[in-house]
Amino acid sequence: MASSSISPLPLTRPSVQAAYEAIKSRIHRTPIFTSSSLSASLPGRNTLYFKAENLQKGGAFKFRGASYSLECLKEDELARGVCTHSSGNHAGALALAAQERGVKCYVVMPNNSSQPKIAAVRSYGAEITFCEPNARARADTLAAVQSRTGATFVPPYDAANTILGQGTALLELLERAPEPLAAVITPVGGGGLLAGTALAADGTGVRVFGAEPAGADDCAQGLSEGRRREDVQANTIADGLRTPVGVLNFPIIQDKVERVIVVSDEEITEAMRLMWERLKLVVEPSGATAFAAVRSAAFQELGITGPVGIIISGGNLDLSKPLPWC
Repeated sequence: MASSSISPLPLTRPSVQAAYEAIKSRIHRTPIFTSSSLSASLPGRNTLYFKAENLQKGGAFKFRGASYSLECLKEDELARGVCTHSSGNHAGALALAAQERGVKCYVVMPNNSSQPKIAAVRSYGAEITFCEPNARARADTLAAVQSRTGATFVPPYDAANTILGQGTALLELLERAPEPLAAVITPVGGGGLLAGTALAADGTGVRVFGAEPAGADDCAQGLSEGRRREDVQANTIADGLRTPVGVLNFPIIQDKVERVIVVSDEEITEAMRLMWERLKLVVEPSGATAFAAVRSAAFQELGITGPVGIIISGGNLDLSKPLPWC
């Protein structure tokens, strides 16, 4: 399926920096939050710096990768529009990024997608085509949409421009944190954020970790086995992390990420509750997964000393339904 005809930059830290220069006027420079009580609750008493990408445009870090992907398209490609398949944050991010540029956007969404996310995509002016909730239906429906419209496919995670755009969140965190970080941790689903973060951290001395729910731990299993798992039988509250890690993303994670820590849905729920209570932030389960991992015995046993950065990936959830701890 065709994407941009412009050759992407190499997957390096300087390329993440170039991506940031290209999109910094279009994205929110999201704030960093701290909590003395949450930091003090850890055995190592690490100072925690939470990068609040739940306050990014569209409510998630995905707006970074979508914005940079559009930045890399030629004028004739933009004129034909862009398309993607997504049930969640990427759909909204691409629709919003396209709307801000006056570009037509076509989104394929599974027919069981949450109503708030469907409503958000529509509010950003995208044309939605629904499909059955499986990978084959998504691919076939998107192919039909692309054939009809000539739109350029913007992948949700498994593409160089997406990865480089997502890595810009760490650049901001490193620049604005009041002290050097010892480590940073992000959630991993398709792996765009984790791979981009690993590239952005390259050469800085910051140790990079991923966090993954036990009900969708294909990345952790793949790292243990030394090969990428091509599918995942996902069963987790963290709906944004149910995707198998991408083909392009996995070797970057293999090479540059120290470890992916697996946590239970119960740990994610407790981390989410604490973030709502202490940080006063609306965080979705996927966005709480990295903090859940930092609180876990597996992470604490690493004996990391010094400040730890946590990227909150998003805050989009259906508030018409009970919160998971209720």
